[in-house]
Amino acid sequence: MPVRLRGLTCRRGATLAVDDVSLDVAAGERLAIIGPNGAGKSSLLRTILGLVPSKGLITVGGVEAVSRRGWNERREIVAWVPQRPAVGRFPLLVKELLASSGDMDASVAAAERLGVDHLENRPLHTLSGGQLQRVYLARGLGHVAAGAGLFLADEPTSALDFDTRDSVAALLTEVPVTSIVVTHDAAVADGADRVIEMAAGRIREVRR
Repeated sequence: MPVRLRGLTCRRGATLAVDDVSLDVAAGERLAIIGPNGAGKSSLLRTILGLVPSKGLITVGGVEAVSRRGWNERREIVAWVPQRPAVGRFPLLVKELLASSGDMDASVAAAERLGVDHLENRPLHTLSGGQLQRVYLARGLGHVAAGAGLFLADEPTSALDFDTRDSVAALLTEVPVTSIVVTHDAAVADGADRVIEMAAGRIREVRR
């Protein structure tokens, strides 16, 4: 599922977080976004998903979302792994989060590979940062199995130890759809087809 951005701009308060970004991501391409904190990387992902207001053109799979309904439909075809996963106001269980992917079997299989399947009856708020990150990653992979054509992940290895980071980096290379991953992890970036660097809200460098 291809992604096309044209003149994308996003403000976070008084800050111009994404500044006139244009970018094409080919169907099936694995793209990594690197850069310093505050460069606009996370904001770029959140604008693609429709979580924050923006100006400019965003199309996913050739379809532009121009209404709230369009954004809701977009979220059905985009798997999302946030940087700081929410635990919710209610005691949501791990198995309930995995089920929300749309493909419980695939989510559980991913959770097993990530070493968190034994936590299925635990409330999210009782998990460590690394456990929570892996559970949300398993949910995202389940969403892909359920039909999502775009996988977005924001620093998916930031709360993990070195050994687990390497296994997750390897797993990300196997995602069978277009993926855009924000990362500071060299192993994740090395596994991408293309790497772009952001600074001050703009794309500064493109390398393969």
